[in-house]
Amino acid sequence: MIREAHRPTARSWTIVPRLVRGAPPAVLAVAGALSLLAGLLIVTRPLTSLFLLTVYVGLTAIFTGAARLLSGPGSALWSRVVFGAVWIALGLAILVGLGRTLELLPPLIAVLLLLGGLASIYDALARGRVSQRVLAAAWAVAQIVFGILAFAWPDVTVLVVAIVFGVRTIVFGATLLVRAVRAFVAGSRTVPAGDEGKDAAAAESAGRRARAGWLAAGRYALAALVLALAGGGWWANSWLADGAPVVDAFYDPPALVPYEHGRLIRVGDFAGQHPNGADVHRMLYTTRDAVGQPAVASALVIVPDETPPGARPVIAWNHGTTGVARGCAPSLRDAAATKWSIPALDEAIARGWIVVASDYSGQGAPGVFPYLIGRGEARSSLDAVLAARELDGVPLSSRTVAWGHSQGGHAALWMSQIAPDYAPEIDMRGTAVLAPAADPLALADELTEGDAGALLSILISWVLVPYADTYDDVDLTRYIAPGAEAIVREMTQRCPSEPGVIVSVAAALGVAEDRPLYVGDLTAGALGDRLADNVPAGPWNHPLLVAWGDEDEVIPPHLQQEFVDRLCAQGERVRWLSYRGYDHLATLLPRSDFLPVLTSWTDARLSRTETHVDDCGR
Repeated sequence: MIREAHRPTARSWTIVPRLVRGAPPAVLAVAGALSLLAGLLIVTRPLTSLFLLTVYVGLTAIFTGAARLLSGPGSALWSRVVFGAVWIALGLAILVGLGRTLELLPPLIAVLLLLGGLASIYDALARGRVSQRVLAAAWAVAQIVFGILAFAWPDVTVLVVAIVFGVRTIVFGATLLVRAVRAFVAGSRTVPAGDEGKDAAAAESAGRRARAGWLAAGRYALAALVLALAGGGWWANSWLADGAPVVDAFYDPPALVPYEHGRLIRVGDFAGQHPNGADVHRMLYTTRDAVGQPAVASALVIVPDETPPGARPVIAWNHGTTGVARGCAPSLRDAAATKWSIPALDEAIARGWIVVASDYSGQGAPGVFPYLIGRGEARSSLDAVLAARELDGVPLSSRTVAWGHSQGGHAALWMSQIAPDYAPEIDMRGTAVLAPAADPLALADELTEGDAGALLSILISWVLVPYADTYDDVDLTRYIAPGAEAIVREMTQRCPSEPGVIVSVAAALGVAEDRPLYVGDLTAGALGDRLADNVPAGPWNHPLLVAWGDEDEVIPPHLQQEFVDRLCAQGERVRWLSYRGYDHLATLLPRSDFLPVLTSWTDARLSRTETHVDDCGR
């Protein structure tokens, strides 16, 4: 049995005994039932009960501060005043900030945790039993660790805190109910003080000493559990952070850059995989953003080792969705210049074509990423082709064919649409798009007909935030739940390829199980108007090639057919193919039956060979 030397009793970890001393059992039963109900509501519906959660956290902070101020004389006066006053002030700040709930809660909760950690450090250094001081120290470490994590992951903080506070409330309510039931059974009109009174009455008994030993053992076990949870949380944070892409200094533009768009700023080596028979460079260059302001972008340039004499034709590759954060740039990924990322890359290299693959502005280089914003995407791709002409030893012809997949299909269509005006020196010979997101407005309408699950919630945030940051008339708060901007914006800071996206999925799942994160009609108002503005309408003065899979799980196949029908109706020359059994990615992967068609069609466009270019009459 564990024994400890008798020391003055440390401050109680809870103010429950003092609150219930002398209370009638009926009052206690009602308070316990209400607390139990509130805890269940917070745990099962954290955002529906957001008002309740906010009030609870604020009042808890105030009560904790008051308990600290009123703690016994064993506590130093300065610690009672400082810690108590700050807890009360933060509790009041939470209650006052009810209108900005989700934005305010995470940082204030983080501060409360850090403050609680400091208070627990003082408790650990103060007089008390050894087990009490060990538990106080472990609790201090845990609060500081989770306070730091609350700053690191604000979008999930509210959901985690809801569960923690909800469970704590459930335990509190259940404790009150148990005390009330005991009082009813005993026939008492008031509730005894609880363990404190029992401990005082039996202080000299052998049973008291045995009980103290078990309590000490329990404190040590609880301290070990708390430290294990804190260590697990810190490890998880490190694992998530280590998996995030690192944007190195290459992507930071110098203080002075050329004002003209399409000018090379710097060139460097690409550290990722190189395809056989080619060298890969990364470059930083000037461009214009979605609203025409000067910007900087990055790109990869893939140059075959062996090329015939003379200037070589260009394939302008437009990548699909990789996220919208700066770190989601394809040029930061190891496999960005392989046949798994760029369709028919080996065939392009064998023919001596030079592939220029833009990250678009806002990925890699700083700026607002133009997700499904046509002119922003297109200007980045056109300027990448212009800037690549300044590379030493890389002879580029003006002959260019645009390729693109998904979001990149949207970018390629816009690229070839605005090229005659924006970059007339580029001779656009054709545009090939694979499963293109050609109509953002129709896609938004299609995807939001049902309930938004976790992945769809993240995808919508990738559209909403760039549109709101690009266009002054798009108000983000009109389309999201009140106070949810912190969660929505945090979702845009992670890439699908990094482990941290788990946090976004967890937050989105927590929201989806509660209430809609998005409350406005995405196809209405200023956002709907801007989505419509970003539907490519042509005209195109060269042939188009469109391919998709009939089992596409991202963009409904009927939208592709409607897009092709619209092109045919306006007199465009379109060859289109729908592949049975193909999903969203299948058309670009190495074994796709579409790749030979893509290669031969592109070869014919670059050489202006007459071939099959129009399926509109079939």
